[in-house]
Amino acid sequence: MDFYLTALIQGLCFAGIAFGIYISMKVFNIPDITTDGSYTLGGVVTGAMLTHNQPGYLILPAVVLAGALAGALTGVIHTKLKINALLAGILVMTALYSINLTILGRSNMPLLSMPNLFTLLNITANVNQNSLLILVCFVTVITLLIGYLLKTDFGIAMRATGNSEPMIRALGVNTDRMKIIGLAIANALTALSGYLIAQQQGFADISMGIGIVIVGLGSVIIAESIINWLQLTSVWLSLLLVLCGAIVFQFVLALTLNIGVDANLLKLVTALFVLIIVGLPRLTTKKG
Repeated sequence: MDFYLTALIQGLCFAGIAFGIYISMKVFNIPDITTDGSYTLGGVVTGAMLTHNQPGYLILPAVVLAGALAGALTGVIHTKLKINALLAGILVMTALYSINLTILGRSNMPLLSMPNLFTLLNITANVNQNSLLILVCFVTVITLLIGYLLKTDFGIAMRATGNSEPMIRALGVNTDRMKIIGLAIANALTALSGYLIAQQQGFADISMGIGIVIVGLGSVIIAESIINWLQLTSVWLSLLLVLCGAIVFQFVLALTLNIGVDANLLKLVTALFVLIIVGLPRLTTKKG
Protein backbone atom coordinates (compact mmCIF):
# COMPACT_ATOMS: atom_id res chain seq x y z
CA MET A 1 0.00 0.00 0.00
CA ASP A 2 2.84 2.39 0.89
CA PHE A 3 4.37 1.64 -2.52
CA TYR A 4 1.37 3.10 -4.34
CA LEU A 5 1.01 5.90 -1.80
CA THR A 6 4.56 6.92 -2.70
CA ALA A 7 3.58 6.84 -6.40
CA LEU A 8 0.63 9.13 -5.62
CA ILE A 9 2.94 11.52 -3.77
CA GLN A 10 5.38 11.48 -6.71
CA GLY A 11 2.54 12.17 -9.13
CA LEU A 12 1.45 15.21 -7.11
CA CYS A 13 5.06 16.44 -6.98
CA PHE A 14 5.20 16.23 -10.78
CA ALA A 15 1.97 18.23 -11.18
CA GLY A 16 4.01 21.41 -11.71
CA ILE A 17 5.95 19.90 -14.59
CA ALA A 18 2.72 18.58 -16.16
CA PHE A 19 1.09 22.02 -15.91
CA GLY A 20 4.27 23.63 -17.30
CA ILE A 21 4.32 21.33 -20.34
CA TYR A 22 0.58 21.88 -20.80
CA ILE A 23 1.10 25.67 -20.96
CA SER A 24 4.13 25.57 -23.28
CA MET A 25 2.97 22.81 -25.64
CA LYS A 26 -0.82 22.96 -25.57
CA VAL A 27 -1.49 26.63 -24.91
CA PHE A 28 1.39 28.10 -26.94
CA ASN A 29 2.31 25.17 -29.23
CA ILE A 30 5.97 25.62 -28.26
CA PRO A 31 8.12 22.50 -27.71
CA ASP A 32 10.10 23.78 -24.74
CA ILE A 33 13.07 21.63 -23.75
CA THR A 34 14.17 24.15 -21.08
CA THR A 35 12.14 21.89 -18.75
CA ASP A 36 15.10 19.57 -18.04
CA GLY A 37 17.21 22.49 -16.81
CA SER A 38 14.52 24.47 -14.96
CA TYR A 39 13.36 21.36 -13.07
CA THR A 40 16.92 20.80 -11.82
CA LEU A 41 17.23 24.53 -11.15
CA GLY A 42 14.25 24.32 -8.79
CA GLY A 43 15.86 21.42 -6.97
CA VAL A 44 19.33 22.94 -6.61
CA VAL A 45 18.05 26.36 -5.51
CA THR A 46 15.97 24.56 -2.87
CA GLY A 47 18.95 22.46 -1.78
CA ALA A 48 21.37 25.39 -1.64
CA MET A 49 18.96 27.58 0.34
CA LEU A 50 17.99 24.80 2.75
CA THR A 51 21.64 24.07 3.56
CA HIS A 52 22.14 27.78 4.23
CA ASN A 53 19.21 27.68 6.68
CA GLN A 54 17.02 30.03 4.66
CA PRO A 55 13.34 30.18 5.71
CA GLY A 56 10.66 28.52 3.56
CA TYR A 57 8.94 31.83 2.78
CA LEU A 58 12.11 32.90 0.93
CA ILE A 59 12.90 29.56 -0.74
CA LEU A 60 9.56 29.21 -2.54
CA PRO A 61 9.57 32.65 -4.25
CA ALA A 62 13.29 32.22 -5.09
CA VAL A 63 12.54 28.92 -6.85
CA VAL A 64 9.59 30.42 -8.76
CA LEU A 65 11.69 33.45 -9.79
CA ALA A 66 14.64 31.29 -10.91
CA GLY A 67 12.39 29.06 -13.04
CA ALA A 68 10.58 32.08 -14.49
CA LEU A 69 13.89 33.73 -15.48
CA ALA A 70 15.02 30.53 -17.23
CA GLY A 71 11.75 30.34 -19.18
CA ALA A 72 11.78 34.05 -19.98
CA LEU A 73 15.32 33.73 -21.36
CA THR A 74 14.18 30.96 -23.71
CA GLY A 75 11.26 33.17 -24.74
CA VAL A 76 13.53 36.15 -25.44
CA ILE A 77 15.96 34.03 -27.52
CA HIS A 78 13.02 32.58 -29.49
CA THR A 79 11.05 35.79 -30.08
CA LYS A 80 13.68 38.52 -30.23
CA LEU A 81 16.54 36.62 -31.90
CA LYS A 82 14.12 34.61 -34.08
CA ILE A 83 15.76 31.32 -33.12
CA ASN A 84 13.73 28.10 -33.35
CA ALA A 85 11.96 27.45 -30.01
CA LEU A 86 13.41 23.95 -29.70
CA LEU A 87 16.95 25.19 -30.25
CA ALA A 88 16.40 28.11 -27.85
CA GLY A 89 15.29 25.66 -25.16
CA ILE A 90 18.30 23.42 -25.77
CA LEU A 91 20.68 26.40 -25.51
CA VAL A 92 19.17 27.56 -22.18
CA MET A 93 19.02 23.98 -20.85
CA THR A 94 22.72 23.50 -21.68
CA ALA A 95 23.64 26.79 -19.99
CA LEU A 96 21.57 25.86 -16.94
CA TYR A 97 23.68 22.75 -16.36
CA SER A 98 26.67 24.94 -15.53
CA ILE A 99 24.54 27.37 -13.53
CA ASN A 100 22.97 24.53 -11.53
CA LEU A 101 26.37 22.99 -10.83
CA THR A 102 27.68 26.37 -9.66
CA ILE A 103 24.68 26.90 -7.34
CA LEU A 104 24.88 23.38 -5.90
CA GLY A 105 28.67 23.43 -5.56
CA ARG A 106 28.86 19.65 -6.13
CA SER A 107 27.03 16.95 -8.06
CA ASN A 108 24.80 15.78 -5.20
CA MET A 109 23.57 17.38 -1.97
CA PRO A 110 21.80 15.35 0.78
CA LEU A 111 18.89 17.17 2.47
CA LEU A 112 17.47 14.49 4.76
CA SER A 113 18.46 16.25 7.98
CA MET A 114 17.08 19.61 6.85
CA PRO A 115 13.68 20.95 7.96
CA ASN A 116 11.48 21.36 4.88
CA LEU A 117 7.94 21.76 3.59
CA PHE A 118 7.00 18.21 4.61
CA THR A 119 8.22 18.61 8.18
CA LEU A 120 6.58 22.00 8.57
CA LEU A 121 3.30 20.45 9.76
CA ASN A 122 2.78 17.12 11.49
CA ILE A 123 -0.85 16.38 10.70
CA THR A 124 -0.48 12.60 11.13
CA ALA A 125 2.17 10.28 12.58
CA ASN A 126 2.60 8.49 9.22
CA VAL A 127 5.26 10.35 7.19
CA ASN A 128 3.79 9.45 3.78
CA GLN A 129 0.25 10.39 4.78
CA ASN A 130 1.51 13.67 6.20
CA SER A 131 3.37 14.42 2.95
CA LEU A 132 0.26 13.52 0.94
CA LEU A 133 -1.99 15.92 2.86
CA ILE A 134 0.51 18.79 2.53
CA LEU A 135 0.92 18.09 -1.20
CA VAL A 136 -2.83 17.97 -1.81
CA CYS A 137 -3.16 21.45 -0.29
CA PHE A 138 -0.12 22.76 -2.19
CA VAL A 139 -1.18 21.36 -5.58
CA THR A 140 -4.80 22.49 -5.08
CA VAL A 141 -3.62 26.08 -4.62
CA ILE A 142 -1.41 25.88 -7.74
CA THR A 143 -4.24 24.38 -9.82
CA LEU A 144 -6.69 27.08 -8.71
CA LEU A 145 -4.17 29.83 -9.50
CA ILE A 146 -3.46 28.49 -13.00
CA GLY A 147 -7.14 27.91 -13.71
CA TYR A 148 -7.98 31.44 -12.58
CA LEU A 149 -5.14 32.89 -14.69
CA LEU A 150 -6.26 31.06 -17.85
CA LYS A 151 -9.83 32.32 -17.38
CA THR A 152 -8.82 36.00 -17.09
CA ASP A 153 -8.58 38.31 -20.12
CA PHE A 154 -4.80 37.90 -19.98
CA GLY A 155 -5.15 34.10 -19.94
CA ILE A 156 -7.59 34.19 -22.86
CA ALA A 157 -5.04 36.30 -24.79
CA MET A 158 -2.39 33.68 -23.96
CA ARG A 159 -4.59 30.88 -25.27
CA ALA A 160 -5.48 32.89 -28.37
CA THR A 161 -1.77 33.43 -29.08
CA GLY A 162 -1.32 29.67 -29.32
CA ASN A 163 -4.52 29.09 -31.31
CA SER A 164 -4.29 31.93 -33.84
CA GLU A 165 -1.27 34.18 -33.53
CA PRO A 166 -1.96 36.37 -36.61
CA MET A 167 -5.53 37.05 -35.45
CA ILE A 168 -4.61 38.02 -31.89
CA ARG A 169 -1.73 40.17 -33.20
CA ALA A 170 -4.20 41.99 -35.45
CA LEU A 171 -6.20 42.81 -32.32
CA GLY A 172 -3.18 44.66 -30.92
CA VAL A 173 -1.80 41.99 -28.57
CA ASN A 174 2.00 41.77 -28.30
CA THR A 175 2.39 38.05 -29.04
CA ASP A 176 6.15 38.06 -28.37
CA ARG A 177 5.52 39.33 -24.85
CA MET A 178 2.79 36.71 -24.39
CA LYS A 179 5.18 33.92 -25.36
CA ILE A 180 7.91 35.19 -23.04
CA ILE A 181 5.49 35.44 -20.10
CA GLY A 182 3.94 32.07 -20.97
CA LEU A 183 7.32 30.30 -21.03
CA ALA A 184 8.27 32.07 -17.79
CA ILE A 185 5.11 30.74 -16.10
CA ALA A 186 5.64 27.24 -17.55
CA ASN A 187 9.21 27.01 -16.27
CA ALA A 188 8.32 28.53 -12.90
CA LEU A 189 5.83 25.66 -12.50
CA THR A 190 8.47 23.17 -13.62
CA ALA A 191 10.92 24.56 -11.05
CA LEU A 192 8.21 24.03 -8.41
CA SER A 193 8.29 20.31 -9.21
CA GLY A 194 12.05 20.32 -8.63
CA TYR A 195 11.43 22.18 -5.35
CA LEU A 196 8.95 19.52 -4.19
CA ILE A 197 10.92 16.48 -5.37
CA ALA A 198 14.19 17.64 -3.77
CA GLN A 199 12.45 17.92 -0.40
CA GLN A 200 10.39 14.76 -0.79
CA GLN A 201 13.34 12.57 -1.86
CA GLY A 202 15.80 14.22 0.52
CA PHE A 203 18.48 15.24 -1.97
CA ALA A 204 19.24 17.56 -4.87
CA ASP A 205 21.21 16.14 -7.79
CA ILE A 206 22.74 17.82 -10.83
CA SER A 207 21.37 15.07 -13.12
CA MET A 208 17.87 14.89 -11.62
CA GLY A 209 16.35 16.64 -14.64
CA ILE A 210 17.74 14.37 -17.37
CA GLY A 211 14.80 13.12 -19.43
CA ILE A 212 12.25 14.61 -17.03
CA VAL A 213 10.42 16.31 -19.90
CA ILE A 214 9.00 12.88 -20.83
CA VAL A 215 7.16 12.75 -17.49
CA GLY A 216 5.36 16.02 -18.17
CA LEU A 217 4.78 15.12 -21.80
CA GLY A 218 3.35 11.72 -20.87
CA SER A 219 1.01 13.33 -18.33
CA VAL A 220 -0.26 15.87 -20.87
CA ILE A 221 -0.73 13.24 -23.58
CA ILE A 222 -2.80 11.05 -21.22
CA ALA A 223 -4.95 14.09 -20.42
CA GLU A 224 -5.19 15.14 -24.08
CA SER A 225 -6.40 11.68 -25.13
CA ILE A 226 -9.30 11.89 -22.63
CA ILE A 227 -10.02 15.55 -23.52
CA ASN A 228 -10.28 14.69 -27.23
CA TRP A 229 -12.30 11.55 -26.55
CA LEU A 230 -14.84 13.41 -24.39
CA GLN A 231 -14.55 16.60 -26.51
CA LEU A 232 -14.01 18.76 -23.43
CA THR A 233 -13.49 22.51 -23.66
CA SER A 234 -13.44 23.42 -19.95
CA VAL A 235 -10.13 24.82 -18.70
CA TRP A 236 -10.77 23.49 -15.19
CA LEU A 237 -11.48 19.96 -16.41
CA SER A 238 -8.40 20.07 -18.66
CA LEU A 239 -6.17 21.05 -15.73
CA LEU A 240 -7.72 18.36 -13.54
CA LEU A 241 -7.08 15.74 -16.23
CA VAL A 242 -3.47 16.91 -16.62
CA LEU A 243 -3.04 16.46 -12.86
CA CYS A 244 -4.64 13.00 -13.06
CA GLY A 245 -2.33 12.23 -16.00
CA ALA A 246 0.73 12.95 -13.84
CA ILE A 247 -0.60 10.61 -11.13
CA VAL A 248 -1.53 7.83 -13.60
CA PHE A 249 1.93 8.09 -15.17
CA GLN A 250 3.58 7.49 -11.79
CA PHE A 251 1.20 4.62 -11.00
CA VAL A 252 2.18 2.88 -14.24
CA LEU A 253 5.87 3.20 -13.34
CA ALA A 254 5.15 1.96 -9.80
CA LEU A 255 3.26 -1.03 -11.19
CA THR A 256 6.16 -1.74 -13.56
CA LEU A 257 8.60 -1.91 -10.63
CA ASN A 258 6.12 -3.86 -8.50
CA ILE A 259 5.81 -6.69 -11.04
CA GLY A 260 9.57 -7.13 -11.00
CA VAL A 261 10.87 -5.19 -14.01
CA ASP A 262 14.54 -4.22 -13.55
CA ALA A 263 14.87 -0.63 -12.28
CA ASN A 264 17.62 -0.10 -14.90
CA LEU A 265 14.95 -0.47 -17.60
CA LEU A 266 12.62 2.16 -16.09
CA LYS A 267 13.55 4.88 -18.62
CA LEU A 268 12.96 2.40 -21.45
CA VAL A 269 9.54 1.50 -20.04
CA THR A 270 8.74 5.22 -19.67
CA ALA A 271 9.63 5.89 -23.31
CA LEU A 272 7.60 2.88 -24.52
CA PHE A 273 4.60 3.91 -22.41
CA VAL A 274 4.60 7.42 -23.90
CA LEU A 275 5.05 5.93 -27.40
CA ILE A 276 1.99 3.71 -26.86
CA ILE A 277 -0.11 6.64 -25.60
CA VAL A 278 0.89 8.74 -28.62
CA GLY A 279 0.65 5.94 -31.16
CA LEU A 280 -2.57 4.11 -30.28
CA PRO A 281 -5.00 6.98 -31.00
CA ARG A 282 -3.32 7.57 -34.36
CA LEU A 283 -3.52 3.89 -35.31
CA THR A 284 -7.19 3.78 -34.26
CA THR A 285 -7.95 6.87 -36.37
CA LYS A 286 -6.23 5.34 -39.41
CA LYS A 287 -8.25 2.13 -39.16
CA GLY A 288 -11.45 4.17 -38.78
